[in-house]
Amino acid sequence: MNAAALDLFLRGGVVSLLVLLAGRLLAAYPRVTAARLGALFAMGSAAYALCSLPGLHAAAGLWAGPLMGLATANSFVFWLFACSLFDDAFRPRPWQGLAWLALAGMGMTQGLVLVPGHHPAAGPLGLVLDLQPLAWAGLAAWQAMATAAADLVEPRRRLRLFIVAAAALHSTVTALATLAGPSTTGRGPAASAGGGNLLDAAGLLTIAGVITWSLLRVGGGQALFHDPCPPVPTAPPAPGSEPAAADPIWVTALERAMRLDRAYRRDGLTIGQLAVELGLPEYRLRRLINQGLGHRNFNAFLNHYRLAEAKAALADPAQAEVPILTIALDAGFGSLGPFNRAFKADTGLTPGDYRRQALAEPSNVVATASRISNPA
Repeated sequence: MNAAALDLFLRGGVVSLLVLLAGRLLAAYPRVTAARLGALFAMGSAAYALCSLPGLHAAAGLWAGPLMGLATANSFVFWLFACSLFDDAFRPRPWQGLAWLALAGMGMTQGLVLVPGHHPAAGPLGLVLDLQPLAWAGLAAWQAMATAAADLVEPRRRLRLFIVAAAALHSTVTALATLAGPSTTGRGPAASAGGGNLLDAAGLLTIAGVITWSLLRVGGGQALFHDPCPPVPTAPPAPGSEPAAADPIWVTALERAMRLDRAYRRDGLTIGQLAVELGLPEYRLRRLINQGLGHRNFNAFLNHYRLAEAKAALADPAQAEVPILTIALDAGFGSLGPFNRAFKADTGLTPGDYRRQALAEPSNVVATASRISNPA
């Protein structure tokens, strides 16, 4: 088998795996933002595998435009996917959709207008499109590393290192190879990298295979994706699929550290420090909080107690004159901004509105906050 045939074989495997992954994610997690972005990233990666196939750009005709659009914007989608996968509270914003459309539009313009006619603008636009994956890969790596310490989902902690390292490395190498290598069709995903095509295809197949295997095999209490509205099970779970029951002795010790010692008030408290204080290995404490108590993030676990203290203080008539900032700092928040965002996400009310309603009609605000935090 010559190099060209092997290259085509590997890219066929990449496209097949990525289409399988996209379909499985949408079927299994139709309401989950991370799954939707993961499916879009998979389809964009498949488009890139086709666009970077030598000779396909000229043979595809008008189909080159949509494929180039998906491939060009895919590094941006990778960043959004990393944000949603590693942050359960992430929600895409309108400007991010517009940015995706702009990048896809530039890719289509290059594929349909500039490169075929060898327009002078193809060079500058291609340079921009070559460099932008480096920026998104860097942002994705930063997102993964910035939130790694607080992540309590063990499979996600392992997968984030591979996804970010492999995909960021691939984006960087591809962009640098495209910039340095000769091109007969212009810059961008369709540019030929000569002998690097086979290595590029093998790298894509490896990344696609590991991500597909990882995402499709994980489930139960260690699910990578957080579904805020999980479907009601129609059959009893298979033996061994439920998380191990939390040891009541360690649950009691943890509750004592949180409720009596108020460890959550401590500035900069890490899960490693808490594990040392409890005399428990860090990996077991992570498992206890995640699989035993249902929290996927250590900061969210701490905020559960911080917000409970803050809500009690805001509803206390004796503390009606205490500034909200003081209450936030006493509860363990580092500043007012994170406190306001966490409070609004938990109750649907600002701290000021919560206090006014609590002091006016204590029973009503508690009921309102309960309905918003736990919708039927």
